[in-house]
Amino acid sequence: MNTQLDHLIAKARAQDRSAVAKLLTHAESGGTEADYIDQHLTSTPTAPTIGITGPAGAGKSTLIAATLQELTHRNTTPAVLAVDPSSPFSGGAILGDRVRITPNQAGNAFIRSLANRGHPGGIALAVPAATRILNDCGFNPIIIETVGAGQSEISIAATADLTVIVLAPGMGDSIQANKAGLLEIADIFVVNKADRPDSATSKTDLEQMLNLRPQPDSQPPPILLTTATTATGIEELLDTINARLAHLESAGILAQRRSHRLHIEITTHARHLLNQKFDDYLTANPLPTDPAEPPASTAAKIINELLSNQ
Repeated sequence: MNTQLDHLIAKARAQDRSAVAKLLTHAESGGTEADYIDQHLTSTPTAPTIGITGPAGAGKSTLIAATLQELTHRNTTPAVLAVDPSSPFSGGAILGDRVRITPNQAGNAFIRSLANRGHPGGIALAVPAATRILNDCGFNPIIIETVGAGQSEISIAATADLTVIVLAPGMGDSIQANKAGLLEIADIFVVNKADRPDSATSKTDLEQMLNLRPQPDSQPPPILLTTATTATGIEELLDTINARLAHLESAGILAQRRSHRLHIEITTHARHLLNQKFDDYLTANPLPTDPAEPPASTAAKIINELLSNQ
């Protein structure tokens, strides 16, 4: 098995896109194969990861498509991880975000859809491992698009080097951003669909809200106006992303974020494994319909039993 995986990794590093796709499938599936692949990847990230998030309907996929075109003109080889929501009933996912990006728009980009499989925060559990695979295979930059759920999508800040919040005028997005905590995680704000007459008002609203909030970084997040359908403002967006990344690196913030990201990934996997063991326990030991103890005490006993059996 190791020989086969070593061969697959070598092919992926040679930009064999079929091999890259198979590595990503292993990362999604988890297990010993995924662990082996992860152990044999280059541990040092060289490609920046750019998170794209925001409410559904803001034009994230269209913005990414326009960005890919500009990146192709700049002779880069980008990759996109588009996270789609899984059904809470069937567990399936349409994986349709990449359908919105035509081959002409994608250029030489590698695009992969991932189901979030119920993982909270707008991303999938496999995204960090998938990012390492794409980094090891020479893709640069790596763009992560979240599911578009809106106010809960702040996990992207613990997954990407830089976070771009995409909003659209006329949707109350600036208020939603204030409620959701997106003001704290944004490195760059983009008011997309700027050809609408109320786009300037949305930008002003965001500027006022940012003035009311303390900023963790000395540089407040810039607010850009774009119209993705005509690629208006895309060059400025990429220039701003590069400048922002350079600032984060020189200030030591980028290294801190990447270190924090590893800690978050470890704790996330620990919680995921514990949830799996808890579900297995409940399958073998159904809870009583009328427990004699308070629910919190019952839960604590189960956790102690699970840990003592390890």
